[in-house]
Amino acid sequence: MKLESAGLLISLRPFNERDAVAHIFTREHGVIAGMLRGAITTKTNKPLVGQIGNATWGARLDSALGVFHWESERNLTAPIMMNFERIKFVNCVFDLIKTLLPERESYGALYDSTVNFLTNLPNTNSPVDDYLRWEIVLLRELGFALDLTKCSGCGRVEKLTHLSPKTGRAVCAECAAPYVNRLFQLPLTTDTTLKFIEKICTELGTKIPNSRLSLTCEKNS
Repeated sequence: MKLESAGLLISLRPFNERDAVAHIFTREHGVIAGMLRGAITTKTNKPLVGQIGNATWGARLDSALGVFHWESERNLTAPIMMNFERIKFVNCVFDLIKTLLPERESYGALYDSTVNFLTNLPNTNSPVDDYLRWEIVLLRELGFALDLTKCSGCGRVEKLTHLSPKTGRAVCAECAAPYVNRLFQLPLTTDTTLKFIEKICTELGTKIPNSRLSLTCEKNS
């Protein structure tokens, strides 16, 4: 079996003294895990997390781990490697993709959003807002399409004060009044989206990545 696609290298874990297990988020096939031969010891064209390039994955059986051939084009995270305030957003993005997305299922819109986010991150004046927009795309791809444009109860487009945790749709102040203790408050923040991420993690039987928990804790400290 053979798969080919443009992709982002989102994780590398040493397997032995010379090889590493990689996770590559590809545009055509979603997240793929595989072996990168010589990733630890090579001195030229060294694979690094944050690189964008072309991935070819091959295995004799569909269920096998498989082996990558990786051709890097550039490292999207290189311009911010010493900017710890911005690199934490990259860690969140990569950890959430690896944790929440099933392997080998295409998420083309999320892939494009991820590339755009990483490309713009070095120069943006509002990394938190950009990250929040990325996370909204992630939630939509995973079944939580947040609608902040009108009230789910009466259809009004102004005085939207709350968000339904069940439907992800906005609610105006009047319609929210009887249920205010059960609703999330607007405007939307990373605290709010974290609650939806927590639901997804519970359904998957996994834990929220520490990088995402730390992001909220730092913001609230």
